[in-house]
Amino acid sequence: MKSFSRADRVAEQIRRDLARIIQSELKDPRVGMISLTNVELTPDYAHAKVFFSTLDISHLPDIGKGLSRAAGFLRHELGRCMRLHTLPELHFIHDDSLERGTSLARLIDEATALSEQSAASETT
Repeated sequence: MKSFSRADRVAEQIRRDLARIIQSELKDPRVGMISLTNVELTPDYAHAKVFFSTLDISHLPDIGKGLSRAAGFLRHELGRCMRLHTLPELHFIHDDSLERGTSLARLIDEATALSEQSAASETT
């Protein structure tokens, strides 16, 4: 069984609390349907990289601006939920791993289809 460090547990709690705060208390219309995928803390807990993904890529710049603008409010609300000596400054970063995964899956499907087509043409 893998044990998780305190930093890992704190990062996960930050992710859960921020997701709840964004969903229930953030009123910025630019920040619609997003998912918080990960939080990385610096060793001194002074900064937190908050990775998010969205299905609406066309509004990504607006979502980023909305999250950056709300960072102070979100940090304040996070401080009401968590008791940390140092409450981290929040930095929001788009997590494009879902898009990269979808793109790779599409490329694999295309390569498989081409391979099947060439195998079928060789047998005829």
